[in-house]
Parts: sequence; C-alpha cells; structure tokens
Amino acid sequence: MTDDRIVPVTMPKWGLSMQLGKVTSWIVAEGDEVGVGDELADIETEKITGTLEAADAGTVRRIVAGVGEDVPVSGTIALIAPAEVGDDALDDAVAQARAVIDAGVPDDADGVAEVQTADVGGRKISYAGAGTDGDVILLVHGYGGDRNSWLFLQEPLAAKYQVYALDLPGHGTSAKDVGDGTLGVLAEAVTGVLDALGAARAHLVGHSLGGAVALAVAAGDPGRIASLTLIAPAGFGADINVGYLRGFADAATRRELKPVLSQLFADESLVTRQLVDDLLAYKRLDGVDAALHALLDALLDGDAQRAGSAAPLAAIGDAVPVTVVWGGADRVIPAAQAEAVAGAVRHVIDGAGHMPHMERPSEVQAAIEETIARAG
Repeated sequence: MTDDRIVPVTMPKWGLSMQLGKVTSWIVAEGDEVGVGDELADIETEKITGTLEAADAGTVRRIVAGVGEDVPVSGTIALIAPAEVGDDALDDAVAQARAVIDAGVPDDADGVAEVQTADVGGRKISYAGAGTDGDVILLVHGYGGDRNSWLFLQEPLAAKYQVYALDLPGHGTSAKDVGDGTLGVLAEAVTGVLDALGAARAHLVGHSLGGAVALAVAAGDPGRIASLTLIAPAGFGADINVGYLRGFADAATRRELKPVLSQLFADESLVTRQLVDDLLAYKRLDGVDAALHALLDALLDGDAQRAGSAAPLAAIGDAVPVTVVWGGADRVIPAAQAEAVAGAVRHVIDGAGHMPHMERPSEVQAAIEETIARAG
C-alpha cells in the first residue's frame, strides 16, 4: 500500500498447507468502525470455516473480496483507513489488491507442509513445524485429533516462535500402535519429538487428552519444559461426556459421526462436511479402531474420567508456569474443572466449547504468549 495509513485486512493462513480461502459472509460493511478483535468475516478453507477477527482498529473503507471469491493467502480482502485518506489512494490500493486476487495462487507456491518423522520406541511419529526464530512450542492434540487441530494457531504463533505440532500415536499419520494406551506411551512420543528437534527446552500446549500428556512429560522432566498451557485438560475430575468419547470411537458413517462432532463446539456450524469426511477417512485406517478403544480404556474408569492429572501437576510444583484455558460452554469436560488445576492462571472463554483454540484462537494465542512471558 502506497499510503501507510491504509491497513490491509488479509486472507489468513489457517494451516500449513492452506493456499486459498473464501469469504462466505461479511459481518462488517464499508463505513463501519471496528476494534481489535471484532469479527470481520466468515472464512471458508478446504478444511474448515472460521471467523476472521480484526488485528487493527479503524474504519472499514473498502471491501475488496466478494462473497464466494477465492483469495490467495495474504491477499487483501478489505482496507481499513481513517477518513483523511482520499478516494484516489484507496482506489489505487484496491487495484493493487484486485491484481493479486485475479492472479490466483502462484505456480511456484508451496502448497504442501513438510511433514517430518521421528522413530520413538519403534513407532513412527509425524510432526510438522512453522517459524524459524524464537523459543520452541510443541502443540499436543487431544483424543481423536491430529496436528491439523492447531490450524488456526500454528501459523500466527510462528511469527514469533518455532512452532511444531505432532500426531500422537494412534492419530494422524503416526503409527497406530498405542501399546497399552497409557499416558506413558503418549508422553514418550512427545519427548521423542523434542529429542528429534534438538530442543533442550520447550513450551508445551496440550488440549484435552494432550493436556494430560503434556503434564506427564513435564512431571517426568520439569527442567525440559519451559511452560505449560493446558486447554480443557483431561484428568481433573470424574465428570466427562462418555457419550461423546464412545460415540466418536464407534461412529462408522457420516450420519453417526456428525452429531458426535457437534458436541465439540459451541458453534456447530464449524462441523463442516470436509471435517466429517476427513475424520471418517482417518477412522477407517487399519489399526485406528483398536487404538481409539485402547486409549478410551485408559481415559475412562467405567463411566467416569480417570482423574489422574493432579498428581503430576503437584510434582511439577512451581518449577513451570501453568495456564489453563477452558471454553465456558464445553460439553465434553466441564469448565468447572478448571478450579482443580491448582496454581494455574485460569482463562474461561465465554461462548466457546471444547475446542476454544478453533472457536476463539486469538484469545487462546494471547493466553499462550502470556504463559511464555511468565517463563522468562
């Protein structure tokens, strides 16, 4: 932009492989005043639909991208500028933005994320990274997820940090052998990836089952872990939605799986056909059914959650700063269990379900960065 008072609103990069996105609806109109964090537009990618929030405050002077139009990542979709900026300058900026959109994705664009593997205890563990500077962050997904669970967070965090996401055993493209399904097997995979990265110290972010795994890793070697951000972590109370867990493990068709996945979100529109199809394809892989049921046995004691996360948290003590983030509308693990995470800084996000890192990623990102800052 030739006038530095004009701030472009750009198509975000949600996921390492994302090349295109499209606006499915504009929440704002030209002339609207917006503040940082205000919702601007609903964006659809090949993987999922999300809401783009404003990174800057000001007046929306021009909307560049039309509803349903494919826009390359980082392409300008709207312009924010003060009233003093004239129409000629705005028209020039729109013309530049339209040229990028009309050109489409460059032929030499890198559309495939580099996936690496580590051999950990005879199991192939997959992981992928973004960012080249700063501290190492390792993202640990929950039950039935994979490294793509972090698609709204990994790229934004990579602006400051080296950010890696792995597929736990039994998930994604990692080995489907989970042994006895205990946390020890999963924690070993996390430590093995850190070893493969050569990371002497790292910040762990764990969701649900991944939160319990992150705690187990930190308890085993607190000097290795710089901070812990736990998102709706498992193991801090008996209450859990066993219908969701067993329903996910047993679902074999789209009709069975979609209503189960809807329980993950406060906003059920995030359960897209693509998300359901991707998870069905994963569930049909050899070894996945046995892995999911083995992990289920480790998670549950009858119809109750195995509440074993308090012990590793106590073992860590004050050695590692801990933050817990929970969606206030979580239908899988009750947000009230945040109170049991002793000594943690707590963030309960209104209007988010069990996946706040997908529904409210900017707030989760802020919590992660606050935790890292506390680590010094």
